[in-house]
Amino acid sequence: MSSIVNRSKPQWKQQVPSAKAMWGRLSEDELLKTAGHHQKLVRLIQERYLILQARAEQQVNDFFNDY
Repeated sequence: MSSIVNRSKPQWKQQVPSAKAMWGRLSEDELLKTAGHHQKLVRLIQERYLILQARAEQQVNDFFNDY
């Protein structure tokens, strides 16, 4: 099982522009509403990009590891 990372609100707010650049189909408002919660972000990406949960989780894990 992958490690789950949740960001604090100020930390996540600083990362939203990078997240927006990575997932352009998501609005800044949608990203802010996830509050950096791993599973909320995974679900949103999975739904918007029509990808499997495992792929969305990998993308979120990679993003959090890079930032």
